[in-house]
Amino acid sequence: MAMPTRIDERLVPAYRSDRIWTAVTTTPEGRVFVGFPGADGAGPQVAEIVADGDLVPYPNAEFNSGDGAPADRFVRVNALRMGPDGHLWIVDAGAPEFGAPQVPGAARLIVVDVDTDSVVQVYDLGPVLREQSYVDDVRFNGDRAYLTDAGAPGLIVLELSTGWLRRVLEDHPSTIGRRPLRADGEVLRDASGGEVHLHSDQLEVSPDGRYLYYQPASGPLSRLETRWLDDPEVPAETLAQHVRTWVETPTAGGTAIDANGTIYFSDPDQRRILRIAPDRQVDTLVADARLTWPDAMWIDGAGTLWIPAAQLNRTAGFNAGRSAVEYPVWIYQLPIGARPAPNDHA
Repeated sequence: MAMPTRIDERLVPAYRSDRIWTAVTTTPEGRVFVGFPGADGAGPQVAEIVADGDLVPYPNAEFNSGDGAPADRFVRVNALRMGPDGHLWIVDAGAPEFGAPQVPGAARLIVVDVDTDSVVQVYDLGPVLREQSYVDDVRFNGDRAYLTDAGAPGLIVLELSTGWLRRVLEDHPSTIGRRPLRADGEVLRDASGGEVHLHSDQLEVSPDGRYLYYQPASGPLSRLETRWLDDPEVPAETLAQHVRTWVETPTAGGTAIDANGTIYFSDPDQRRILRIAPDRQVDTLVADARLTWPDAMWIDGAGTLWIPAAQLNRTAGFNAGRSAVEYPVWIYQLPIGARPAPNDHA
C-alpha cells in the first residue's frame, strides 16, 4: 500500500519529544497536558508542557515516580482529557502493559483540579474488571462516564455522582477485536510474532448526548442510543439488540468529535485523518507522510485539532519485538474551523 509522500502545509508541528506521547489535552486558558504510555522507557506518565516546551510531571513527581502503592502513583496511564467540568481526567489502565494481569487497585479514573493541581476524586474501576482488562479511554454524558476495555472486551458505565459501576456488552461482537491492527500497510505483530488485536478502544458521545459511538481498535464503528446504555434495568440481551454497525472503519489510532457531530478518525494504515459526518459520509481531512500512527486527538476551543503522531506501530510491542521509532516524536496542529462538543469539554 502506497503511503502519502506529500507534506500538507496546514499541518503545523507544535511540540517535539524524545519519548512517545499518545495523548494531549488543553485548558481554555492555554495550558497543555500530555500523556506517555511508557512504551520507550522511564519518565513521567503525565506532564504539563510549560515555557520553552519543558515537561513538568503532573500533578506531581510522586504520582509519576513508579514507587509506592497504586493509590499514590500511576501504574499505566492510557488516556487523559479535560472534562466538561474543567477538571483533568486521567485513565490508569491498571496493568503495567497490555496483556499483563491487572494490578489490584490500580485501574482508576483520576480527577485533578487544574486550579489547585491536586487530585480531588478517584474512581476505583476494579469491581467491574477482568484479569486481562486494560482500561483504554473515557467520554462523558451528564452524570455518566463511559469507558472502554481493550483487554477484556466490554464497556463500563460509571455514575459519577455515586461511583456506581456497571459492565455492559461483555464479549459482544461490537466490542471484540476480531481483526488484527494495521499500520503503514502491514499487520502489527507482538514480540512473539503474533497478530495484535485490541478490543473496545475508541469512543465518542454525540453533542446532544443521544448516541455513543465506539469500536474495537480495528473497527467497525458501532452506534448505540445512550438511553439503553444508561438504564440499569435494561437486560443485557435487549441492550445488545440495539447496537448498530455504523461505519466499516479501518484500524484507528484515536478519534475526536466536534460540536456538529463530525467524528475525526485517525487511519494509521494510510497516514491520514478521516471525517465521519453524522449522516455516515466519510472523507479525508488530511493525508501527510508525517502522520505515523496518529493517536488520541483533541479539539480545542479555537477550532484546532491536536494530533500526536505517536509511532506506536514502530514500538517493540507492536513491531515483532524490535523498536523502529524515529525520534523526535511530534504533536501537530491542524485548523479545522469547528469547535469541540460542549458535552465533551469547554
